[in-house]
Amino acid sequence: MITILLPAYNEETSLPKLLPKLKEVLEKLNLPYRILICNDGSNDQTGKLLQEYSTRLPIEVITHKINRGLGETSRDLFEIATNTCKPNDIFIRMDCDDTHEPNFIPQMIEKINAGFDVVIASRFQPAGGQLGVSAYRLFISYCSNLFMKFVIPIKGVREYSCGFRAYRASKVREAISFFKNNFIQLKGLGFTCTLEKLVKLKMLGARFTEIPFVLRYDQKKSSSKMVSSITTLGYLVLVLLYHWPWGGWKSSCRENLKNQRTDSNLIKPPK
Repeated sequence: MITILLPAYNEETSLPKLLPKLKEVLEKLNLPYRILICNDGSNDQTGKLLQEYSTRLPIEVITHKINRGLGETSRDLFEIATNTCKPNDIFIRMDCDDTHEPNFIPQMIEKINAGFDVVIASRFQPAGGQLGVSAYRLFISYCSNLFMKFVIPIKGVREYSCGFRAYRASKVREAISFFKNNFIQLKGLGFTCTLEKLVKLKMLGARFTEIPFVLRYDQKKSSSKMVSSITTLGYLVLVLLYHWPWGGWKSSCRENLKNQRTDSNLIKPPK
């Protein structure tokens, strides 16, 4: 089963463009699929459009009555998706604003089937790039990814901030079981949750790879939801929490994993 995870906030102009393209790509794969969308307190026609499209597509809608932000929306999407997933299922997390083209999905699925746990659509791979992005935003994006590569290096990863990714469902379930409600801990710090998921999966030994991807920001019709200052603060908080020498994420995770292995060794199988 392929589960598409879409956070939606005031996307009435984007949904009629994105959903038909998703349908075309997913039906060509000849695999069972569903589209799980969280309507995060939209005050436009997003909810009405989702009702209409649910008669034509296998859409399930989670509704937040008020806007809670990307962190809580992502948490709900991943937790609900793992409630019914099977080990071989694949999650595809995309943005809902038509900047992520669905035609990259088949290649991402191939990489998951080849043994990787996380496949990232990367602007920084050869043949990758971005259209319609201002020089200032391009510079900020490049610097932030370079910074994260330096302070939290992850093998196989150059793109830290793009949310267009494929995940092995069983690995996400393992992470939620291990971290529980703290799988996405920095829920109130803008788009930091996109990076946090990578860091949490890295700590559990996930295998990462990337495919080249072109971000189509020139197709974006809805307003941007990202507040750069809040997300920048979130990145700095995340780095501090990860490296904090007295009980930071890295050391705490290592200790918990060690305890789990010790506990499992103490359990003797029945004779």
